Amino acid sequence: MSKSVADFFFQAHQQNLGRFSPFVIAAADLVSRTLLASPHTLLSTMFGRKNRNESPEGRVPSEETDRTLTPGIDGPTKAQLKRATRTRMIWALISSFFLLLTVVFLILVEIGCTGTGSIKSSIYFININLSNIFPESVPDAAIINSIAQTIGLHDFYRVGLWGFCEGYNGQGITDCSTPETLYWFNPVQIILNQLLSGATNLTDILGLIRVVSHWMFGLFLTGACLSFVMMLLNPLAVFSRWLTLFTGIFTFLAALFTTVATVIATVMFIIMQNAFTSVEELNISGELGTKMFAFMWIAAGSSIIAWLIQTSLCCCCASRRDVKKGKKTGSKKAWKTETPGVVEK
Repeated sequence: MSKSVADFFFQAHQQNLGRFSPFVIAAADLVSRTLLASPHTLLSTMFGRKNRNESPEGRVPSEETDRTLTPGIDGPTKAQLKRATRTRMIWALISSFFLLLTVVFLILVEIGCTGTGSIKSSIYFININLSNIFPESVPDAAIINSIAQTIGLHDFYRVGLWGFCEGYNGQGITDCSTPETLYWFNPVQIILNQLLSGATNLTDILGLIRVVSHWMFGLFLTGACLSFVMMLLNPLAVFSRWLTLFTGIFTFLAALFTTVATVIATVMFIIMQNAFTSVEELNISGELGTKMFAFMWIAAGSSIIAWLIQTSLCCCCASRRDVKKGKKTGSKKAWKTETPGVVEK
């Protein structure tokens, strides 16, 4: 309809050029040209709006924010998704690396005092020295100590998670107990009940040592298994925040179990050390294992760092699901124009 009206004005304009003033001629010419234009152009002419470039090539993610994404008609390519979420993948791999450290050091904790080898026997919670169990102030102390060794009492005992090792000064470790599930260290049973029958401070805490040792054993083993599994699953956090929440929960449990077991072991063996040294009638000394405690706390610290990273990924860094849905763009480098002839691997 607009075209027929425009034709009418145009024909009238051509037939009556001589009858109208130049002003009327110019107005008629403008009306005819405007009506021949498209409705969008007509509105733009009337209200002074400029045409926008609607081509897909003109759609560029905003540099001011990463919350808007219009990568193209077909969505982002796989290469773009990988580049856009590279930061998230890096942090997920870092958390897996810390869980790997946790697993390695927990394995070292687990193998302590399970054999007579130099490495295994050097990893222990506490070293109990009985070489001079009777002080020199006791009459014939040297003879009594010699008799104690003759009847089977060793110079020292080292306690691990699965058992204990024993040996003599100058000979080193001579034997280790068979690894036992839910092992707990019973010093009275090992160090001749007759010798310690009067040490009430030590015998009173044996029941507590048994219960706490069982908890410590279970928590260490569970923490090691969970850390190993989550070390493999944590990279899945790059795909979705829901997956990150899932991996974050189990990474938290791994960190919790490892840390609680470490705290229990630290407190229990410090108390045990003090209990041994408090028996004035017997010359018993206890030395905490530096390697074992270092391994425990490194494992606990690494698991906590891994959990903090997974928790942060629930809020930070674009996931591939975010990029696909247009919620975030991720790395801005992913949307730069690729060099012709160069293929992104």
